[in-house]
Amino acid sequence: MKTHQKFTPEERDLLAQYLASGVTKTDCARFLGRSRQTVMLEIKRNQSWLTNGDGQRVQVYIPISAQAKAVARQQRCAHNKQELKNPDVYAYVTKHLRSGWSPEQIAGRLKLIDHPDDAHWHITHETIYAWIYHQPQNETGQYWYEYLRRKQKKRKKQHGRTVHRVRIPDRVSISMRPQAANDRTEMGHWEGDSVEGKRGSTGRGLHTEVERMSRKIEAEKVKNLTSRQAYYAQRRIFDRQPEAARKSTTLDNGRETHEHYRLRKQFGMMTYHAHPYSSFERGTNEHGNWHLRYYFPKGTDFATVTRTELQAAVEEINNRPRKIHHFLSANEVYYQLVRKAKV
Repeated sequence: MKTHQKFTPEERDLLAQYLASGVTKTDCARFLGRSRQTVMLEIKRNQSWLTNGDGQRVQVYIPISAQAKAVARQQRCAHNKQELKNPDVYAYVTKHLRSGWSPEQIAGRLKLIDHPDDAHWHITHETIYAWIYHQPQNETGQYWYEYLRRKQKKRKKQHGRTVHRVRIPDRVSISMRPQAANDRTEMGHWEGDSVEGKRGSTGRGLHTEVERMSRKIEAEKVKNLTSRQAYYAQRRIFDRQPEAARKSTTLDNGRETHEHYRLRKQFGMMTYHAHPYSSFERGTNEHGNWHLRYYFPKGTDFATVTRTELQAAVEEINNRPRKIHHFLSANEVYYQLVRKAKV
């Protein structure tokens, strides 16, 4: 006999036929393979009121109406459900949303890293999204969707910087980059780029580098987008990396990359350049810059951003779980690779 299963549309059709033929409710239950109590409850909850020929109100079981009532009830229950009903799950989700984690990162980290054997903590990213868009403003007057990185509803096309036409000295094409760097099978290969600040102000910006294998991002402020300033920023970035993590960097063709060869002299690093108008060849860096833009949108005047604020944002990004790393963070993967390289 069936237990704890919803009536199907086919069963409702059969039940209506049996009742119309004068079959008792007990026999209806036996024919359907259901308990008598289940059949009685189905009829009570989903029957309809009609007016007969004598003008009297009577209750009749109509299958199409019964199905519609059951579906509507189910939808109301789903809509009214409190998705984050557990206080500890609620606290975890809201804390990490405020830290810039995506719902997928939160759900993946809970299930695979923080509480892999405790179903109490397991929640899907779709459930978190549903909760976010169902909530009113929080205690600070913000809507929870404002903490999502893709919070804008519309995006206007941005025009990037043009390729610098002057020949880059000692330029080596990305085509010559070793296969270990292309395949991400060896740590220490980076991708670099400049992030432009507010135009027409002080001309300040950032230089960023992202390690291809771990996706760890590093960033330093520059006074202006020149090759000398870019080199100074790279020197500060790579000076704090262990030797095993300084093998190469791949750059674009902007004017700020002209002193790339100084990295070879300073750290023994190879430098490569992507093909013109091929930012996809440095996709790891482009994605890293996208994360930074969450904190520093286009038009940010970096003269007003302190180095402490910049590094705090970088650390927050590097400490987020990443789906591509099975929800380990970039920092966790990076330091695992460093330890392995020293063995």
